[in-house]
Amino acid sequence: MKFKSRTIWITGASSGIGRAMALAFSSRGANLILSARNVEKLNEVKNECQNSDQVEILPLDLSNYRSFDERVNTALTFFSGVDILINSGGISQRALAKDTELNVDRTIFETNYFGTIGLTKALLPHFITKKSGHIVVISSVVGKIGTPLRSSYSGSKHALHGFFDSLRAELYDYNISVTLICPGFVNTNVSMNALTGDGSKQNKLDNATAKGLKPDDFAKIALKAIAQKRQEIVIGGLMEKLAVYVKRFFPRLLANIIRKAKVT
Repeated sequence: MKFKSRTIWITGASSGIGRAMALAFSSRGANLILSARNVEKLNEVKNECQNSDQVEILPLDLSNYRSFDERVNTALTFFSGVDILINSGGISQRALAKDTELNVDRTIFETNYFGTIGLTKALLPHFITKKSGHIVVISSVVGKIGTPLRSSYSGSKHALHGFFDSLRAELYDYNISVTLICPGFVNTNVSMNALTGDGSKQNKLDNATAKGLKPDDFAKIALKAIAQKRQEIVIGGLMEKLAVYVKRFFPRLLANIIRKAKVT
């Protein structure tokens, strides 16, 4: 995989999938820009990287769109440009739609959708000018199917697919690639930080999440997909992968199954 000396900007890099991908890219000699809100945790990840001298910390709040232009300008000074943007930052949900306050729906979309497309748009002129670049979006299996307790989260991920499928077509002549990665259950703190109906964190590890892929195993598969410039890939267990295909060919069957599925 030719990531050596390539500059990769990762959002949501302080934990979970973002952290695992940072460590994996670092082991392959990449230059890294790590972003999230928690600077202390970002520095911990930097110190875990094999080549910490090739890692820069850039604090970022995905809900603060007004900061994006300034953050992009700073990012471009670290290693004389960016080659790959990994949009990994986001927040999940654990609540029924009827119990979820509208401001919680908005919070999820502000980060997952508007934050992701906003940062991508801010960096896009750089990629267009040099006529190369790679945009990677960490979506979810629920960006392909909907499950109980994830209505707004699923909606935000579905929206990303529509946006980035369109963007991929628009950027073809500029030699800019777009990869959508759809994780199934991965053993991270995503369920701990997931928002409940009133906006508070769940603060509990779901059984399904605890039994999910190890983040390091996810990262290995993800990096291979990025190296191959895959347009889209589902990374998860057999049941998550199967659900995507059942949705495509037997949607009524999946609808019957999903009502009874254990998604926590």
